[in-house]
Amino acid sequence: MAEAHQAVGFQFTVRPDGVDLKLSQEVLKNIYLSGVTAWKKKAIQFKNGILTGVYPASPSSWLIVVIAMMSSLYTRIDPSLGMIDTIKGNLPYKVYMQVQTRAVVSAILFATGVWLFFIYLMRFTLKTLLSYHGWIFESHGKMSTCTKLWLSLVKMISGRRPLLYSFQAALPRLPVPRVDDTIQRYLESVRPLLDSKQYNRMEILANEFKETESTQLQRYLILKSWWATNYVSDWWEEYIYLRSRGPIMVNSNFYIMDLLYMTPTHRQAARAGNVVHAMLQYRRKLERGEHAPLRALGTVPMCSTQMERMFNTTRIPGIETDIVQHLTDRKHLIVYHKGRFFQVWLYIGGRHLLPSELETQFQRILNDPSEPQPGELKLAALTAGARVPWARARLKYFGHGINKVSLDAIESAAFFLTLDEEPQGYDPAKVNSLDIYAKSLLHGKCYDRWFDKSFNLISYPNGKIGVNIEHSWADAPIVGHMWEYVLATDCFHLGYTEEGHCKGDMNRGLPCPTRLQFQISDECQDVIETSYLLARQLADDVDFNCYLFSEFGKGLIKKCRTSPDAFIQLALQLAQFRDQSVFCLTYESSMTRMFRDGRTETVRSCTSEAVAFVRAMEDPCATNAVRLALFRKAAEKHQNMYRLAMTGSGIDRHLFCLYIVSKYLGVESPFLKKVLSEPWKLSTSQTPQQQLNLVDINKFPKYVGAGGGFGPVADDGYGVSYIIVGENLITFHISSKFSCPDTDSGRFGQHIRKAMIDIQALFKPENNNRTVENGKYVHLENGKKHM
Repeated sequence: MAEAHQAVGFQFTVRPDGVDLKLSQEVLKNIYLSGVTAWKKKAIQFKNGILTGVYPASPSSWLIVVIAMMSSLYTRIDPSLGMIDTIKGNLPYKVYMQVQTRAVVSAILFATGVWLFFIYLMRFTLKTLLSYHGWIFESHGKMSTCTKLWLSLVKMISGRRPLLYSFQAALPRLPVPRVDDTIQRYLESVRPLLDSKQYNRMEILANEFKETESTQLQRYLILKSWWATNYVSDWWEEYIYLRSRGPIMVNSNFYIMDLLYMTPTHRQAARAGNVVHAMLQYRRKLERGEHAPLRALGTVPMCSTQMERMFNTTRIPGIETDIVQHLTDRKHLIVYHKGRFFQVWLYIGGRHLLPSELETQFQRILNDPSEPQPGELKLAALTAGARVPWARARLKYFGHGINKVSLDAIESAAFFLTLDEEPQGYDPAKVNSLDIYAKSLLHGKCYDRWFDKSFNLISYPNGKIGVNIEHSWADAPIVGHMWEYVLATDCFHLGYTEEGHCKGDMNRGLPCPTRLQFQISDECQDVIETSYLLARQLADDVDFNCYLFSEFGKGLIKKCRTSPDAFIQLALQLAQFRDQSVFCLTYESSMTRMFRDGRTETVRSCTSEAVAFVRAMEDPCATNAVRLALFRKAAEKHQNMYRLAMTGSGIDRHLFCLYIVSKYLGVESPFLKKVLSEPWKLSTSQTPQQQLNLVDINKFPKYVGAGGGFGPVADDGYGVSYIIVGENLITFHISSKFSCPDTDSGRFGQHIRKAMIDIQALFKPENNNRTVENGKYVHLENGKKHM
């Protein structure tokens, strides 16, 4: 063990004449360096805490105000209008101070008060400015004079070089929409999905709710919005994620892939060494709050709260609900390889291990010939199965002794690393290479990922990597931010030698990684096997289809003067109808991070306008001009709904919170019960790209990510994640279940591809005289077909 390795630096021998104590100079040096590093870290955190605490002012501005106030004492001008004299007369221990000392102290106190007043005034002004969202609803490329003035004021007050959490206190609270507005939008969203009888019934339920229970529930919700920083986020985390008793593998966790075309090195240990080191660099900047906050338009700040729990975080299972355990400054990593768990220390002498040192440690694990202990191989399957059996097993078998020590090491680790045994990644020569890669990242073997950790880093023998993320603590853009930083640092800053090793000298003197020890009884092994079989059944049922749409991308869509997201969402609606012959309730995730502690909101993409467009596309009598007009109307509707969701005027989070309040009060609402039980048969999400702009895609077109995905939300539906890569590529990740006879991810992927091409064809003037047969365009000349 590393502790034992360091302990040998202190040797003593008991003799008749006393104790002979020998100290290791190397150990003392490491202890000294560790202490220096710790104090430096505390000093930097303290400094950055002050800078964040006084933002948008600066500590130097306090000195300016004090100097200005002190100068007034000598010019016999009293800008305080007598308040300095009042402070002077009420100072404690004034009898022990000289008159001049009392005057100086009083002036400093008054100046500090004025400074703090202006800080709160500037924050209030900035919060008020950030509550304006008119800019979102303006046409792309056009900006009103009002918005230009607003943008200038925000830039002026925001100051220069803000830190990660500088804007937190100035972010507005998420507003509670009016019940009438929410119900109106809800009824509008379900109109295309219900027949007249069903819609009338839903309308009656909605009106009854509006006239009876809604007033009381809304009152409590408004009260919570005044008290809490966000009226949605804590309930969303608890009731949507932590109280779910089913497996989180596939059902909740999601994944993000490596670079699509590039593999910087084909050495597994080297790639893992560089990536882990880059993650440690990111964590250090995160702990110090030194990352720049993400800002829309380069000016409007986004909430950074979710980033706090990225590292050192584990979801702890419970009988009724799980909890998210977040620790600080964890100094070790847990590595899984061939059924063995290893503990790797990340620091030496008060510094992070270098990439070459990490490579050495990981290579030692790869070379280790030892066998798993009884029950150790599939131990992590406990985190892949149902939550209640895992919670009971944790208390019964891992609550004491050596098992508790090892489990604590896993749950307190910075994150979890799996050194996988099978190569993965995109291979153009293999038709389903991305499908297999996606399934490996999403569930693996069901026992080689610790699904409760905030994220698992998976390293493959061919040098490819990826991450599996537990969803309760954060959403995809948060992890995407870290992932972009890590990949850019790995490829463009750390680099590799010609042989593919990490740069730097090997340090053979490092203590070897430590095997975690377990004593797993036969009874516990039966519980593990039961959990594994449940997880295996769930994993085997997942049907994945990942493909690259390269016919065109964002560049061509923008030339059509439409939103790329709206374009894709309407293509998904067209594909869904062609695949299932019916429309369905569609979920698209939108972010609300312009508000304090904001997470997500739902955009209901299946609108009446989208349905009209799809029906026109399937109507052979409809002309392309009619279809194009309906497309533009549907796209505009979708964009407006997306904007409403981003600005706190969505539908589903408001109704969800009203439902939670009704449960607390014991109020039965048939309307809310009906709304919350509706299945999302098509669940979609866009993976963010280039949040940091660390890599110029035009200059390095091969250094693009493949995006990520998630499992199907409904047993008889599809999950679709897509990433818009640069100007000419869109990657789709489609999931469904083999057990449903009506869904097929590969078939749905082909429908999406054809829908994208068909919609884009509407924008070509020459296609007004074209029709489609068997997926090919056919020209019509004088009413006759011409191939």
